[in-house]
Amino acid sequence: MLSLSHPPKPPSFFPYHQNPRLTTENRSRLQQQQQQQQQQQRRLSVSVSASAAKLPFSPPPSSPPGEVYQPFRPPPSSPLPARFRSLSVVERLDVLRLRLGLWHEYAPLISALSRDGFTPSSIEDATGIPGAEQNRLVVAHQVRDSLVASAAFPPDLLAFFDYGGGPELLYELRFLSAAQRAASAARVAERRLDPRGARDLARAVKDFPRRRADDGWRAFSPDSPADCLAFAFFRQSREALDHADRLAALRRALDTADTDSARARIAEEIERRADGSKEEDEEEEAERRAAVPVLRLRYGEVAEAAAVVLLPAVRAAEGAAGVAAAPARLRAQGELGVVAAETAWGRWAVLPGWAPVMEASETAVAVEMEDGRALPWRSILAAAEEAVLVVADRGRRKVEQEGGAYVVDREGRLVVERGKRLMETGVAQAVATVVLVVRPPREEDDQLSEEDWE
Repeated sequence: MLSLSHPPKPPSFFPYHQNPRLTTENRSRLQQQQQQQQQQQRRLSVSVSASAAKLPFSPPPSSPPGEVYQPFRPPPSSPLPARFRSLSVVERLDVLRLRLGLWHEYAPLISALSRDGFTPSSIEDATGIPGAEQNRLVVAHQVRDSLVASAAFPPDLLAFFDYGGGPELLYELRFLSAAQRAASAARVAERRLDPRGARDLARAVKDFPRRRADDGWRAFSPDSPADCLAFAFFRQSREALDHADRLAALRRALDTADTDSARARIAEEIERRADGSKEEDEEEEAERRAAVPVLRLRYGEVAEAAAVVLLPAVRAAEGAAGVAAAPARLRAQGELGVVAAETAWGRWAVLPGWAPVMEASETAVAVEMEDGRALPWRSILAAAEEAVLVVADRGRRKVEQEGGAYVVDREGRLVVERGKRLMETGVAQAVATVVLVVRPPREEDDQLSEEDWE
């Protein structure tokens, strides 16, 4: 016997069975939406494929160990010459690949391609120009543009950088200011220097302002790249250990110097060195040694010290006026030993209670030197580009010892000079006498002996 019954009810997760009328009306609309989504996916796929074909893939260039690769990113203001604006991307790549024209004519294309999404590696794949050379071309082009805009640079010298190693020469001048760059580029073109010569010249010009405290600095002109390079040779003569090497460096400095004052100072040094023997040099070195302790702080040394000294700190740029304004005495008041200064002061240095500092604590001051190389080190190897604290006693201002070291004011700036040099120039009174030189802490132990002080 057959039994008729209603078919089972479909699950509730099929909504069109819940409302057949609604499903019929919306079925065509849902099909249209699906078709539109499929068309959009096809267009996106085609666009991605085209972009992938335009930008060839290559892995990022390997960088030396310990260095992070940072590809050049041109500034958004780099202009593209009008002759290249109508070219397609493929045509621009061909110009670079074939190196059509002068280097400074096609160099802007690299910046334009970078703005269009190309990476240094993809440009190298398409043109054969390595990433380092791309950077050099772009930077050299910017340096050349600054020379074109400079009224101090002779326009007729620009042609010297159009061929051969023009990008390499201009690339070496990238760190100089606009005025320094114009004068240095003129020197490079007139003397037809190679990239190494241009690099040495740029370094000498960049380093010259920081050598203000060195002997003979004022005789050389900062506006003359030749004088800056001559001063670098002059300094090398002081660092040379062999007598013949000293004279060779001085003669090279004399051939390079541009101003009369620089030539006169170098000639004076040559005359003084010409008759010198090895024994005389050793005697002079012995006279130039100063019994000034040079110490490097250790990490945690102040915290572990049984006693500490609180000294007012003065920047070298504040000159003698800053030393005079610093409080002279510090007194402990009350049962808790609260330290009180005679005058208000904003900068202080805390040092361990070393005996030389404790003896001069009532009149001592800590002079902040930004670069320890300005101090009269005996050997350039002992000097480092680091800040130092020069502890000086204001109670001892008289220049009494040739081998001593003294803080003096030079054109509103505090510098350290030897007593012998001050006596030769007739200076009888200094700002303060150097008691101790403190170097910042670091991992390596490179404590200097008293013989390392020049």
